[in-house]
Amino acid sequence: MGETITFWVLAVVSVGAALGMVFNRKAVYSALMLGTVMLSLAVLYAVQDAPFLAAVQIIVYTGAIMMLFLFVLMLVGVDSSDSFVETLRGQRFWAVIAALGFGTLVVVAVGNAVFAPQAGLQQVTGAGGYIRSIALELFTKYVFAFEITSALLITAALAAMVLAHRERLIEKPTQKDLSRARFQGDHPSPLPGPGTYARNNAIDMPALLPDGSVAESSVNRYIARYDVEHDHLPADPRLAEAIRHTAEHEEAPTEAEQDATEHGSEVTK
Repeated sequence: MGETITFWVLAVVSVGAALGMVFNRKAVYSALMLGTVMLSLAVLYAVQDAPFLAAVQIIVYTGAIMMLFLFVLMLVGVDSSDSFVETLRGQRFWAVIAALGFGTLVVVAVGNAVFAPQAGLQQVTGAGGYIRSIALELFTKYVFAFEITSALLITAALAAMVLAHRERLIEKPTQKDLSRARFQGDHPSPLPGPGTYARNNAIDMPALLPDGSVAESSVNRYIARYDVEHDHLPADPRLAEAIRHTAEHEEAPTEAEQDATEHGSEVTK
């Protein structure tokens, strides 16, 4: 009874997550929906007394491959204003061919599962347990598909590195250059950490210097801008003024950013 209830509950969750993955407009949400489907499959494997498959489903697919997809999407980014112009000739034609082939495989698999005689769990695992049976099938009958899958995963990893690579407009500063610029600047010592000499240790709160004044350099400029935009300022007027002042400076481009922008425009020309 419990197995039946678990199946129907997870079936509804899996189908709903699959539909959300297909029809969602945001790629990150689609990846999260796919992770939900994979976790539901792992629970179904565990209910069917297959802990090895459940562990592999969680560790390999959900924990490794799914997180790889999610990190690539978050790193590269998907903009809705991306161009839809074809960069490869004939990709729509081959996409249609691939879709027809995939549909044929799905129909054959469903027909084989519905009309083929059931072998039963005892007959399948009679060669020494389900782990040995899975290993024999994987490395004998389906070894070609296994190797193709590993090649696809390696290709996906290489594609992620290629997509994440961006050309630099200016030369990357070395540690020697950074140290020299720090000692020639206004703050040769490291910046004070957030929460230092303060009553709370939080990254969004400015630090207090030993004389009781607010160290504006300890405020993260991105967090300060977020606090100002969403009105998450502290009650202390000194701290609020420091955060607001840091956010105003963050809006104005620095000299290094201006030089990088001018250099990039010259390279473009």
